[in-house]
Amino acid sequence: MENVQNGDYFVIKALDHGVQVIGLTRGQDTRFHHTEKLDKGEVIIAQFTDHTSAVKIRGKAEIMTKHGKIESGS
Repeated sequence: MENVQNGDYFVIKALDHGVQVIGLTRGQDTRFHHTEKLDKGEVIIAQFTDHTSAVKIRGKAEIMTKHGKIESGS
C-alpha cells in the first residue's frame, strides 16, 4: 500500500441542507468507509490519507482545493 504523507486538504461548504460527504477507501476494492451529513452553511475540512483515496459528494456544495473551486449539485 502506498504511504501518503501530508495528503492534500480540501474544504467542503454545504450550500443546501443534507449534503452528504462520503469517503472512499484505497486498495484493490474501493468501498465507502465514512460518511458525514452537512446542513446549509456547515463546513468540513478533510484530507486524503492512507485510507481515503476519493470523496463523493451528494447535494449542493462548494468544494475548495489547491486546484481551485467547484460546485456540486448544480
